[in-house]
Amino acid sequence: MMEWINRWFGPMRSLFLLVGALALAGCASTLSARVTTFEQWPSGVEGQTWQFAAGEGSGLEVQAYQDMVRAAIGATGLVEAQNAQGRFVVALDYGSESQPRTVRQAVPDPFFYGGFYGPRYWGWGYGPWGYGPDWVPVEVIAQRNHLTVSIRDRSHADQEVYRSTAVIWSQDEALASVMPYMVSAVFDGFPGNNGEVRTIEYREPR
Repeated sequence: MMEWINRWFGPMRSLFLLVGALALAGCASTLSARVTTFEQWPSGVEGQTWQFAAGEGSGLEVQAYQDMVRAAIGATGLVEAQNAQGRFVVALDYGSESQPRTVRQAVPDPFFYGGFYGPRYWGWGYGPWGYGPDWVPVEVIAQRNHLTVSIRDRSHADQEVYRSTAVIWSQDEALASVMPYMVSAVFDGFPGNNGEVRTIEYREPR
């Protein structure tokens, strides 16, 4: 029995893993940002000042990400403080970690189904019920890129009034290349609805 399983599923398993590794790149022209937002945004604050939190760092990478936030924060109606202390404090938290992820992948054609009674061929592009290709879960190692923007109000006991987190999965380390999309996502539809979770699609330039 084991000899038969190895004979039929050994090559197929290798093919599944290869296809799974490419699953995240299958739609390389589109990026999906998963955004979670919490807000208690005060009214009538247009024109008020903001500044980055102390200790954000001063390296070139940090400065590049801060510039992206400067370009997107206009949706809040706030103005960056130049010399005086700003009313609102903006803090960034970001990173990229390798994590296992399960994706659904269509079984490559032709598909041989090895059920209890042995391998069966269901036809080109069709599963056992004739409704199209079968799908299998495949585990791959992917990069979880994330950005959280938190805004606190100094005039209200440093209370957090906005927090939004964007997550984009990528096939390889791509934090710098997906950061513009995550920055755009956390300010999309600002301030949004408290506790809202949504997915925003972006089309990458070719």
